[in-house]
Amino acid sequence: MDGERLLQIVLAATSERDGRRILPCETAFRLADEHGVDLKDIARVCNANDIKFVQCQLGCFK
Repeated sequence: MDGERLLQIVLAATSERDGRRILPCETAFRLADEHGVDLKDIARVCNANDIKFVQCQLGCFK
């Protein structure tokens, strides 16, 4: 999957909090599974576009 398509998928799943785009960790896992992409690709898209992970299943990001 090309990066632009993945970005659009991730953006559609985000919401906004305090002027920032956020993506729950559980949603990132679901997107990776549904679209057959590596979770690292989801993370790269988020990092490159200032999308913050929230509700981390490991407790790393609040």
